[in-house]
Amino acid sequence: MPSVYSFQVSPTLPSRLEALNTLSLNLRWSWDHPARDVFESVDADLWESTNHNPRLVLGRVSQRRLAELATDEAFLAELDRAAAGLAEYMAGGGSFRRAHPEVDGFVFAYFSAEFGITECIPNYAGGLGILAGDHLKSASDLGLPLVGIGLLYQRGYFQQYLSADGWQQETYPVNDFATLPIVPIKDSQNAPLTISLEFPGREVRVRIWKAQVGRVPLYLLDTNVPQNSEDDRRITGSLYGGDRELRLQQEIVLGVGGMRALAALKIRPTVCHMNEGHSAFLGLERAHALMEELHLPFFEARQLSAAGNLFTTHTPVPAGFDLFDPHLMAKYFGPFTEKLGIPFDRLLSYGRQNPSDPNEYFNMAYLAARISSASNGVSRLHGVVTRKMVRSMWPGYPLNEIPVDSVTNGVHMRSWTSMEMTALLNRYLGPRWAEEANSGVWNRVDRIPDHELWRVHQIRRERLINYARQALEIQLKRRGASDAEIAVARSVLNPDALTIGFARRFATYKRATLLLRDIPRLKRILTNPQRPIQVLFAGKAHPHDNDGKELIRQIIHFVRDPEVRPSVVFLEDYDIRLARHLIQGVDVWLNTPRRPNEASGTSGMKLLPNGGLNLSVLDGWWAEGYDRDVGWAIGRGEDYENPDYQDAVESDALYNLLEKDLTPLFYERDQENIPRRWIAKMKASMKRLCPVFSTNRMAMEYATRFYIPAALRYTELAADGGAKLRTIVDWRRRIRTSGSQVKITRVQAATSGDIRVGDIMHVEASVFLGDIPPDDVRVQIVTGSVDPNGVIVNGSASNMNHAGSAGSEHRYEGQLECVESGSYGFSVRVIPYHPDVRVPFEHPWVVWAE
Repeated sequence: MPSVYSFQVSPTLPSRLEALNTLSLNLRWSWDHPARDVFESVDADLWESTNHNPRLVLGRVSQRRLAELATDEAFLAELDRAAAGLAEYMAGGGSFRRAHPEVDGFVFAYFSAEFGITECIPNYAGGLGILAGDHLKSASDLGLPLVGIGLLYQRGYFQQYLSADGWQQETYPVNDFATLPIVPIKDSQNAPLTISLEFPGREVRVRIWKAQVGRVPLYLLDTNVPQNSEDDRRITGSLYGGDRELRLQQEIVLGVGGMRALAALKIRPTVCHMNEGHSAFLGLERAHALMEELHLPFFEARQLSAAGNLFTTHTPVPAGFDLFDPHLMAKYFGPFTEKLGIPFDRLLSYGRQNPSDPNEYFNMAYLAARISSASNGVSRLHGVVTRKMVRSMWPGYPLNEIPVDSVTNGVHMRSWTSMEMTALLNRYLGPRWAEEANSGVWNRVDRIPDHELWRVHQIRRERLINYARQALEIQLKRRGASDAEIAVARSVLNPDALTIGFARRFATYKRATLLLRDIPRLKRILTNPQRPIQVLFAGKAHPHDNDGKELIRQIIHFVRDPEVRPSVVFLEDYDIRLARHLIQGVDVWLNTPRRPNEASGTSGMKLLPNGGLNLSVLDGWWAEGYDRDVGWAIGRGEDYENPDYQDAVESDALYNLLEKDLTPLFYERDQENIPRRWIAKMKASMKRLCPVFSTNRMAMEYATRFYIPAALRYTELAADGGAKLRTIVDWRRRIRTSGSQVKITRVQAATSGDIRVGDIMHVEASVFLGDIPPDDVRVQIVTGSVDPNGVIVNGSASNMNHAGSAGSEHRYEGQLECVESGSYGFSVRVIPYHPDVRVPFEHPWVVWAE
């Protein structure tokens, strides 16, 4: 092979157009309509063919066209407005900074295996990545001191096309990083900045790139560098590709490499937020860095590292967590534990449900939880589901006290709102509607005249239909369809018909074919001449998920039925671009997961500012967003033992809703042909749900509930070389070694006789504490209603008072008020207490009365 000497060629811009370069390198254009319009004005065809990539547009547009634009006064005025908007945006501090000056000097580092910022950077697979991208955008809008850390994949996620039989096929186009809106980070010698990782028998080099997301930098790690072997260059080759060893390598690069990249960039994170468990190794690397910096032993450094870490899980089932064979872990982490000064088995114990089981696989979610100071699910229902999944980590604590919180997901409103709807909302709500997470601004939706809101929605539906026809024609031609089939594609769908969208990952629990369960009935619904319905499907199955691919094949075969061909379309290669068209144009978003398997879901949230309505099972976010005024619920939140019975019941409920609720309401028109009651539902949905299910609310909630408290605690514990840590570690050791002595020897209360509402019950307890001083524990009364098995349900705890002691035997007194009639019970327990330790999250120790 001859030597190849690589170089980069940048576009030559006339000086008057230099602002195009600045605009193209800040991904704010992905949610700023004026900036997007500028690049479309450069060359509309190029803008579409490059998948909305401004760097590629500038690289391919002719110099003649650039010269024309440099003298085009209308274009220059458009460019100057967009450039001034970006400059003003970057100069502003954001509302969060103004409201929270205490964050000055803090850095919040957000780690994720994927980021879905915009369609031309295919660094995402689905909802996890889209959520991460929207999180960064809202952090930028609010002014959070946040940086993103991820991987830069050479091939990203796959592109989808279908065979003649409707079977999903995958292609993996190679990304040319030089033509993406990202820049390489250089060192002081103007060479690519790299960090190194110790892998078995070798060193792996990792290059750092930056994508600027408004005010937030996103650093992306890439192993495709000349210093690495061919195998190591492929570590960041594709998203979620390869075997378990490759997945482990990727997660080492993300977690360990991410922390080293921040160090190389001179960025010292105060708080590290793990978006799923893929980056959990960061906690170990952070602890190691603190050992060297503050001269701490590992157990103190781990405690300090955890104080500044947060773990968010999006997984509703245990099978969704990454698991690694202990022998594989030994291959990569054996030497690392020597640097930490701990036995390898101790490292494995952090990733096991049962720390002493030598055969249990290493679970990244358990590691993430054990090296964090807080964990959360992504909806209220998901918080409950997660607590049930991980309750074994906190033995002895009731379900409602398992320390897993919840922060419901949201979407970045400006990114998903159509240009036409944005203009309408600007006119009636004011220019800051997307930044406001309060109902006051959104109540102004009532000011929008019905006919204006409906016309904007009709325009977007018409554009969706045109887009769908063009996309369908292209995919049919690629598939080798006949001229007759292509001719039909040019006239499918009705711009005036009730239009339903179903687009998501084709996992079996999402039940994409629930709508097809009774095909004769569905056909009658779709082809009703007075009240027709049409459905647009889209979505990908995982390359190895044949069950998911079979669902797609079934839909394709249904679509080819001549009776429904004009009314049902499957659009290939679901991505951000297609999602934007769908959510801005459909009337209703259909969501049919098997409850409670939807952690949150965000696709239905994207409809909200566009006036679309949701029709969904009460799972994920819809379980807390639904009421009758804002959409429709399939079922009433029941949980079923028999999935076939559940499918039968919920499909019937779905058909009933379509026949008796949705179609009559949509086609009920006044003399102006306006569906007033449907529009009332649109407005109610926008007013109530938009301020709640936004990433601005979500990011602010993370910041105030988790980031700031964790940052303050981390800085406090790190002060004076970690002096306070030693007292915490000593306390933990004392409680752990002496805890086996603790026993509640007596509980006394008047539980018999005539007890009435309002009575105060006095409780006394005797507790043997052994060597543990009373200040190191809390003795509590736990009371609540009891189920038929005598188990306390959703109990609440209150501290008892220390009333005296005789040696190691201590007497405690307390009381509980009988506030409601019914069957109630109480118990007494002892839990550890330290003012600087979160119990039970950081110390799951408890002794109950027996």
